[in-house]
Amino acid sequence: MNRPQSEKLFAEALQYIPGGVNSPVRAFRAVGGNLFFVNRASGSKIWDVDGHELIDYVCTWGPAILGHAHPKIISAVKMAAEFGTSFGIPNPLEVTMAKLICERVPSVKKVRMTSSGTEACMSAIRLARGFTRRDKIVKFDGCYHGHVDSLLVKAGSGALTFGQPDSAGVPAAFTSHTIVAPFNDEEAVKEIFAANKNQIAGIIVEPVPGNAGLYLPRIGFLEFLQEITMENGALLIFDEVMTGFRLARGGAQERFGISPDLSCFGKVIGGGLPVGAFGGRAEIMDYLAPLGPVYQAGTLSGNPIAMAAGIANLEELQSGDAYAKLEKLGEQLAAGMKDAAKSANIPMQFNHCGSMFCGYFTGEPVHNVADAMRSDRERFKKFFHGMLDEGIYLAPSQFESGFLSTAHTAEDIAQTIRAAAKVLGTL
Repeated sequence: MNRPQSEKLFAEALQYIPGGVNSPVRAFRAVGGNLFFVNRASGSKIWDVDGHELIDYVCTWGPAILGHAHPKIISAVKMAAEFGTSFGIPNPLEVTMAKLICERVPSVKKVRMTSSGTEACMSAIRLARGFTRRDKIVKFDGCYHGHVDSLLVKAGSGALTFGQPDSAGVPAAFTSHTIVAPFNDEEAVKEIFAANKNQIAGIIVEPVPGNAGLYLPRIGFLEFLQEITMENGALLIFDEVMTGFRLARGGAQERFGISPDLSCFGKVIGGGLPVGAFGGRAEIMDYLAPLGPVYQAGTLSGNPIAMAAGIANLEELQSGDAYAKLEKLGEQLAAGMKDAAKSANIPMQFNHCGSMFCGYFTGEPVHNVADAMRSDRERFKKFFHGMLDEGIYLAPSQFESGFLSTAHTAEDIAQTIRAAAKVLGTL
């Protein structure tokens, strides 16, 4: 597909922005070919600068759960901006947002706002360490918790291996207290706790990992994490930046019936504006300054425009059958994609959970990042570009989740399945 305006913009961007992008996955390095620039979005659609219309399944990587440019969010942003874009002083909307989060997520008794999901996760880790007076953190291979130095870690050769930095510029000492385990592996976690008795501050986990594609926790795995942290005086931290208020009214923890000690949020609670939050048990949260010894701060935390957009987003989600619609669309997409792959005799695992999904080109089930790595990435590249040519925009990486919004229609899904059947038939 010809995109001369995007090509011109990218050439200019390369002169002023590293790699021409402000977030690496946008660069199309995982799929090859030329990226494109968007200048308009509405509902389930985006339009690039060359005028091509696409059905969007990236949904700004999750926040656009109501679709793009929802009129109630746009109205809320305009109204808030009329009164000022930032105060650096407490504003009433911060209190409203805090109440909404606490009402919808029973495990959260107190919450603090941040400006990003990365910041929320970083702060939750610091708080867990301060509260428990322990240093070590357990994370899972394939779970991404933002570009926090101590969490940018690859898995080692075994469950007891300390992680090595996954990025240049991160000293090994910064990750020396981070231990990585395979997701869905209870035995590995047991071994870690046995080898590090009374040293682990907590476990941080995406309850439904969405940064290595998408795979689900095995039955009982999240319950196991809750039990082992309680037994060992550690904290369970749910990173619900992606799943919070998306997989259910109260996030993944409502869907799976788990009450973590701390939770991290973002995306949906900002309605498309930069935002994050972390919250949990009151006695833990009260360890934060100014009440406690754990310092955390942010000039733009609780920004009135972001709060207004997020409040409108959350209130609209609660006003009707939004979650029932998202579940139905997810089932329709999953069934159609599986049928299309079967008809084309293409091995595919299509994982989905509510309004999140990912298709892997492999004949084996995907339960963790090691399983995901066995997928046929060359086939995915061809599939991605084929779908793009058909007017369907999927995440430009095999290892990213796709998202649905309430603005997507049954016809959008049907059009997507027809496109997939056509493209799969050529692979």
